[in-house]
Amino acid sequence: MEWKLFFATFSAIFFAELADKTQIIGIAMSAKSGKPVLIWAASVAAYMLVTVFSVAVGSLLGKYLKPDMIRYSGAVIFIVIGGLMLAKKI
Repeated sequence: MEWKLFFATFSAIFFAELADKTQIIGIAMSAKSGKPVLIWAASVAAYMLVTVFSVAVGSLLGKYLKPDMIRYSGAVIFIVIGGLMLAKKI
């Protein structure tokens, strides 16, 4: 196993998701329901499904596009969404 790649990916995702809106939703759902184990299981299942989807799409795109193109496209999408949020269109 390529541990350096594993830990780089783990660290990037861990710190990107820490205190993200999804974490706040998990906190709120757990507090409201009083069933933290159920909320944890549902959250883990959702993250797994989203991760499978994103890795599959990334793998497919990686066959046809250069990594820089994917990165720049992602940056543009984030900027557009941020602009729309500032304009209160979303």
